[in-house]
Amino acid sequence: AEALKLDYGSRVTASHTCAMGSYNDHYCSRLFRLLKKSGLRFLSMPTESLHLQGRFDGYPKRRGLTRVPELLDAGLKVAFGQDSIRDPWYPLGNGNMLRTLDVGLHACHMLGMGWIDRSLELITDNGAAALDLDEYGIEEGLPARCVVLQGQSPYEVLLGQLPVAASIRDGRVLINRQG
Repeated sequence: AEALKLDYGSRVTASHTCAMGSYNDHYCSRLFRLLKKSGLRFLSMPTESLHLQGRFDGYPKRRGLTRVPELLDAGLKVAFGQDSIRDPWYPLGNGNMLRTLDVGLHACHMLGMGWIDRSLELITDNGAAALDLDEYGIEEGLPARCVVLQGQSPYEVLLGQLPVAASIRDGRVLINRQG
């Protein structure tokens, strides 16, 4: 409400938003209209949410995930992230965004080819939008910053879960596994 009232929307990113997974559909449909109007962005931490949320519940257990596909369908920016690396909140956190994406797609029931085909946006473009990064993308004149993945399609990248082929930062090759 404050982000909308003060016109902060595109500068505000809401992380986790786990409670949204327990809201009823009617409430969410009204909420999504306000969220869309405000321009908020969202970060979901699927590995942490699955580990922490609902762990003390009886059955049925809550999964604790926000409504990722519904937010995307409503035209909102959502990214997957991992904010816990080898700590009590997620002891298996290792910063591997392909693993986070894989878990998130499974947990959010996003394994249809339509979702898989655009899934890399959840750990690239949408994350950059959430961070409000300037000079993002691959265009002439922008700093050379990219990660090269192995696979001909998002499906192959996710299926193979292969190590990053190359990583370039400001024109400097940090990793090159291609030869």
